[in-house]
Amino acid sequence: MAKKPTGEELRFETPLYTVAEAARYLDVPVSTFASWAHGYETHPKGRRSVRSGPILTATRTPRRHPEVPFVGLVEGMVAAAFRRAGVSMQHIRRSLQVLQDQIGVEHALASERLYTDGATILYDYATTEQDEEVLTVVVTGQRVFHDVISDYLARISYASDGFAERLSLPITSKPLIECDPRRGFGRPLFIRGGAPMDDVIDRFRAGEALTEVARDFDLRPEDVEDVIRASLQRAA
Repeated sequence: MAKKPTGEELRFETPLYTVAEAARYLDVPVSTFASWAHGYETHPKGRRSVRSGPILTATRTPRRHPEVPFVGLVEGMVAAAFRRAGVSMQHIRRSLQVLQDQIGVEHALASERLYTDGATILYDYATTEQDEEVLTVVVTGQRVFHDVISDYLARISYASDGFAERLSLPITSKPLIECDPRRGFGRPLFIRGGAPMDDVIDRFRAGEALTEVARDFDLRPEDVEDVIRASLQRAA
């Protein structure tokens, strides 16, 4: 019999999500998340190849198999926050590397220190390097993150060891869905009631009325509507 993963293994080591699932949960293109998870290489005509390494935790597994542990999903959430704020891909990679280097721990992007100290670290870096994009898009003169990034980071809950333990997905403006590796093997669940998100969406897609689906899962119809709308928008 296989040994049941410990809580730490479930957060940091056990692959729970495919690249496509993680991208869907964070509302980013699959190709973008794949480049964050595995890096990329380009071959500009007439110039040398350009390689960039991964910026989040993932493994290499056969296609459609889980590759991303919970901590990788959290790290992807941080990258998604920078992307949603309007930071260029070049600056996302540069900024996240600075945070990794300065915070000085493995999985720095899933560390509570990112939430408490990250803005100051980036402000000091950007001031020294005269990096206007970071100063205008990522942090403010008060050494705090801009609103979009702060809103994303506020969706992360931390354990007593200082690393992320739960994540409220950014697919809806209100926190309705969360991933917790200790519950349902990390699958997205409604915060209210604990119903699996995909089960609710599948019932609606099968033709059942939204109000009936909400009633059967003991959910508020407006919450089900918000999640279904977000899901349909991503599929469009």
